[in-house]
Amino acid sequence: MHSLKQIRENFDFYKKKLSDRYSDINLNELITLDKKNREIIQTKEKLEQEKKTISKSKDKSLFEKSKKITNDIKTLEVSLKEIKNKIDFIMDFMPNIALNDVPIGKDENSNKELKKVGKIQKFDFNPLSHYDLGTRLNLLDFDVASKTSGARFVFLKGKLAELERALSNFMLDIHTKEFGYNEISPPLIVTEKTMYGTGQIPKFENDQFEIKLLGDQKKYLIPTAEVILTNMYQDTSINLKDLPIRMVASTACFRKEAGSYGKDTKGILRQHQFYKVELVSIVEPSKSLSELDRMVNCAEEILKRLKIPYRTVMLSSGDMGFSAEKTIDIEVWIPSESKYREISSCSSCGQFQSRRMNSKYRDDKNKSNFVATLNGSGLAVGRTLIAIMENYQNSKGSVIIPDALRPYMKNLDKL
Repeated sequence: MHSLKQIRENFDFYKKKLSDRYSDINLNELITLDKKNREIIQTKEKLEQEKKTISKSKDKSLFEKSKKITNDIKTLEVSLKEIKNKIDFIMDFMPNIALNDVPIGKDENSNKELKKVGKIQKFDFNPLSHYDLGTRLNLLDFDVASKTSGARFVFLKGKLAELERALSNFMLDIHTKEFGYNEISPPLIVTEKTMYGTGQIPKFENDQFEIKLLGDQKKYLIPTAEVILTNMYQDTSINLKDLPIRMVASTACFRKEAGSYGKDTKGILRQHQFYKVELVSIVEPSKSLSELDRMVNCAEEILKRLKIPYRTVMLSSGDMGFSAEKTIDIEVWIPSESKYREISSCSSCGQFQSRRMNSKYRDDKNKSNFVATLNGSGLAVGRTLIAIMENYQNSKGSVIIPDALRPYMKNLDKL
């Protein structure tokens, strides 16, 4: 969420920046509503002052006038409520603005590759997809999942299920013991207010799994642990000495994938339910970009230890998420597709989410200010499984377990 005052004072800047995000927000309408809102407030305040003066005078001849003023005030209050709802609606759907170094473009075609790490292995056989490897080894079962749960679900069985658990533990150990993230085991169900705080609703409500409840109350399954971890500090004033706050959680995540119909339907790349190790940081605004670099480095370290080739990419203004001001994706090499695929997305959100959550701190001058928030995958567990299966496969159809994971797998060397 943005400051309406800042938009009013920097109209041309925001208009350009929203155009860079390919947003259809009508800023002219917003400013017109804001002007009308302030005019009505001034009129209402004058009437309230006049009514107060009449009341003090105790002049009975002014009774009818006082009554009319009361009715006029009520009419203005109705108008103010209507205008506020319109303003809130526009503001709620307004995305964060991109930082100056973010490439301007409508989609992934304008993303900027930053670096490539690791050597891509050249197989002396045609590498199989994780789907074929998993089904041949009887470790992935899509048929039973389809029967019990529907499309975009899967059963991981035996040693592959154990490897999934090992990956989560491996990632958590690195992020907590080496990088100082505080491990959290959070609820997987959140309120409507919590989903609003990080920007999932109202804009992306159709992508969320809502829990059916009696009455008007709405609750949702988390699409990512970012939602619940960041919102731990909603309506909170944080002590400066407690910053930075760094948290990590390994959770199930739930997404309808409403905008990806017919996309990546085979395999486990895009599921309704998946596991992810999520990193969240809460920092002073001036330190958000250095924290983003740190977070990306932490996520990269997982792939370095697993010895899987990857690249980093800065997303364009049109490809970034709704709440992000700058996003660095980590994309892992997938041999069966001969291309890189996203395995982590690390974003700086500036003060966009903290305004929605009302999350503040007091700076060194004791002035209250909104914190900056960041989030990133460290990593998506299912996609890491895909990368291991495909990059570590051999001609016999088995999968070598990376050295770094063997202590978590009772020293098992292959699937």
